[in-house]
Amino acid sequence: MAREKKPVHRVQMTDGKRNIIQQLLQEYDIQSAEDIQDALKDLLGGTIKEMMETEMDNHLGYGKSERSDSDDYRNGYKPKRINSSYGSMDIQVPQDRKSTFEPQVVKKRQKDISDIDQKIISMYAKGMTTRQISDTLEDIYGFEASEGFISDVTDKIMPQIEDWQNRPLSEVYPVLYIDAIHYSVRDNGIIRKLAAYVILGINNNGHKEVLTIEVGENESSKYWLSVLNGFKNRGVKDILIICADGLTGIKEAISAAFPKTEYQRCIVHQVRNTMKYVADKDRKPFCTDLKSIYQAANEEKALEALERVIQKWDEKYPNSMKSWKQNWDAICPIFKFSTEVRKVIYTTNAIESLNATYRKLNRQRSVFPSDTALLKALYLSTFEATKKWNMPLRNWGQVYGELSIMYEGRLPE
Repeated sequence: MAREKKPVHRVQMTDGKRNIIQQLLQEYDIQSAEDIQDALKDLLGGTIKEMMETEMDNHLGYGKSERSDSDDYRNGYKPKRINSSYGSMDIQVPQDRKSTFEPQVVKKRQKDISDIDQKIISMYAKGMTTRQISDTLEDIYGFEASEGFISDVTDKIMPQIEDWQNRPLSEVYPVLYIDAIHYSVRDNGIIRKLAAYVILGINNNGHKEVLTIEVGENESSKYWLSVLNGFKNRGVKDILIICADGLTGIKEAISAAFPKTEYQRCIVHQVRNTMKYVADKDRKPFCTDLKSIYQAANEEKALEALERVIQKWDEKYPNSMKSWKQNWDAICPIFKFSTEVRKVIYTTNAIESLNATYRKLNRQRSVFPSDTALLKALYLSTFEATKKWNMPLRNWGQVYGELSIMYEGRLPE
C-alpha cells in the first residue's frame, strides 16, 4: 500500500509578507539559513512575551500603563526556559500580586512548545536509545535533553500500556500465535536474557491483532495458564487453534484453560530446530526431504514420509529427527486442513513482519536498562508496526468458511 504523502506547503507572497521580510533583513544581519533560524527564534521569544502581556492585560482588566483601583496588579516577571523548534530560549513570564494569572500561550509548568514529547516517543518507537535521542535533539533543536528527561517522557505512556494490556478482547479468535524474541536486560548490575512473548490473534474478520506482550524469564505451565486465564478475564471465550513453538508447559496450559482448543506446533520453528544438527552441505537436500513430511496430503502420507527421512538421515544425524516423533501429536493437526488453511496456521509467518520490527530493537540497543524500558520499546514498536494493518489475511473468506464447518457452532455465522 503506497505511503500517504504529506501535503507540501506552498509559499504565497503578499505585500504584508514582503514588508515583514524587509524589516527582518534590516533588523538582523542575515547572511545564512542559520541566521534566519536565530532571527526567528528571537522573534518567537518576543512574540510570546507580547502575547503574555496582552493576556495579563485581559486578566487584570486594564493595560500596563493604565491606573486601576483593583487590588491585583502586575508584580514583575519570572524567568523561564522553554524548548522550541528553534532551540532553547529564556522568556520572562509576567506575574500578578495574587498569583492568579494563568498564561495560555505557554502554560504553567509547560517547558516545551515544539511537541517534543511526541518526537521523543516516535524516536523511541523506532528503536533509538535515550543517548541517541538526546544527541539527535541537541543536533536538530540545539538544546540538551538528559537521558533522565527522555526516560520521564517515555514513562508517560506506561498508563497507556497498562490500559492496552487490560483492554477487552473479542469473544472468539479462530487462530492465535505465540512467539518469543530474546533481549539482554540489566537487572541490579547483572545482564540477563529475557524473553518477550508476543501473542497475536486473527479475529473473525481476518485482521491481525496483537493481544498482549509478556516479558518473562521462566516458561512453565503455571506461567502460561496465568496468561491464558488473563485472556478469559478480558472476554475471550474460545480459541480454535493456537500455533506456537515448543514452549515449556504451553500444551498443558491450553488443555486447562481452553480444553477445546487445538495446539499446533509451528512447523517453521520445527524445521529450524531440526536444521541445527545438519551440516551446511546437506541443508538443501535435507530441507527438501522435510517438505515431503509437512506438505503431505494427509497424516498417513506424512508418517510414511517421516519414516523415509529418518531412514535416510538417521545414521548421519541421529538427533535431527527425534523431536518430530516426540512431538507428532502437536505437529499432525495440520494434515486435516486444506492448503489454504495450512498457509494460515502451520507457521508463524503472520507474526514474522512484526518480529522484524522487534529485532531492530536488538540492533539499536545491545542491553536494555530495565524490563520496563524493554516493555516501553516493544509497545511503541507494536504501535508503529500495526498502523499498516488495515487488510484481512488473503483468502480469509475461504479459510473462515472451512474453519466454520470443521468447528461447527464455535464461530459466528
